[in-house]
Amino acid sequence: MESIPDNHTPILVVDDDVGLLSSIKATLVSSGIPEPVLVSDGRRVMDLVREHRFMLVFLDLVMPHINGMEILQQIKKEFPEIECVIVTATDDVSSAVQAMQYGAYDYLVKPLNSEKLIIVINRALERYNLRQGLALFEKKQSFSDLKNPQAFTDMIAEDESMALVFHQAESVAPTDYSVVISGESGTGKEMLARIIHDLSNRSNGPFFAVNMGAFSRTLFEDEFFGHTKGAYTGAVSEKKGFFEAARGGTLFLDEITELEPSLQGKLLRVLQESELYRLGSTRLENVDVRIVAATNRDINGEIEDGRFRADLFYRLNMCHIKVPPVRERKKDILPLARHFLKIHALRNEKEIDSLSQDLAGRLLEYPFPGNVRELENIMAAAILLEKGKVLTLSSVSALLANSEPGRGCNQELITLSELEKLHIQKVLEAMNGNRTRAAKILGIGLRTLQRKIKIFGALPTASM
Repeated sequence: MESIPDNHTPILVVDDDVGLLSSIKATLVSSGIPEPVLVSDGRRVMDLVREHRFMLVFLDLVMPHINGMEILQQIKKEFPEIECVIVTATDDVSSAVQAMQYGAYDYLVKPLNSEKLIIVINRALERYNLRQGLALFEKKQSFSDLKNPQAFTDMIAEDESMALVFHQAESVAPTDYSVVISGESGTGKEMLARIIHDLSNRSNGPFFAVNMGAFSRTLFEDEFFGHTKGAYTGAVSEKKGFFEAARGGTLFLDEITELEPSLQGKLLRVLQESELYRLGSTRLENVDVRIVAATNRDINGEIEDGRFRADLFYRLNMCHIKVPPVRERKKDILPLARHFLKIHALRNEKEIDSLSQDLAGRLLEYPFPGNVRELENIMAAAILLEKGKVLTLSSVSALLANSEPGRGCNQELITLSELEKLHIQKVLEAMNGNRTRAAKILGIGLRTLQRKIKIFGALPTASM
């Protein structure tokens, strides 16, 4: 069977089951979606794709002559921008992960639910348009081209690399896509997540920020799913979990890679089904939240090492924004320093209104392993030490890791890992070994800090 409508259509459906093709066509047309091209022979797909340049292709996994996975690879090799959805009669996790690795947008299991089918189609077409727009951002970007520049006023930035980040955030915000924001600790990932929320259609709803490294197996379900009265000893009243509390808004999952592997499957199910059961309840609760997740780790490395589920990552990673570290944003260092100088001088009633020239030069040389958060901490502490009206290098140098005079291009450089170790050590010493307080200042979870202490070793004896 092969059916091609007279008018151009963005959708191609491929399945050897002619009855299913007709059913999908009826569902789409009745929902106001353009009539799709239908074909039952997988060998015809590439010719049709080259001729019509579709936005979305539905592929049956098992077909005579050539299977859907092979066709998916061919499409993505020649037309990587086309969104593809694999349809199969078998709910197999390994096949789903493989399809996502090859670039599939989603993986649906027969029998197809009409409502879910329409949702997937609309979101896939929306993502196609979004990605086409984001492709334009590969070129050099300008802050002057932002449609909502006022939304970014709290993120001090003049470097072009951040203009790209702002444009990406502005483009994805109006959609309902889940977003993964990656970047080192202290780069402003949560601030960017809040901006995405404020620019979204959910801006009137709540914004909940949750550190995923803070939840053990026993706490996770109760905190995220909630419970009914009497669900367990001590449950004296019903409680909404984070998913219900954030209904209509955005749930920010910080340090997503810190979530225990045993809990990742529970999170994935909720994201896939958009529903959950409270502890102690048999009633399904609908989940209506937009997910923004963040990580300061190499998530692909975590997947390869078996610490993070690939299928969860592909579900979350509908759009990816990478926030560059401060050392790659040299134009931002002095504007940020002056911004924090103004804030903390006012807060501490100090009449300090500028940076000395030698301090400005030293800040530009410093790699800031703790990024923006470290820069603010340095400025806040230096203002307390400064006696004059100009912030000088002498008030700051003791706060900088690896701050020996002349240390730079003419002397031996140290690795970023060593810089990170020095900074963590300095913060721990300042907090008298209190890990909880040190983690808060460093802007990372307690478990992350404990892991780094274990890796680096030879750090101050620390307490909770």
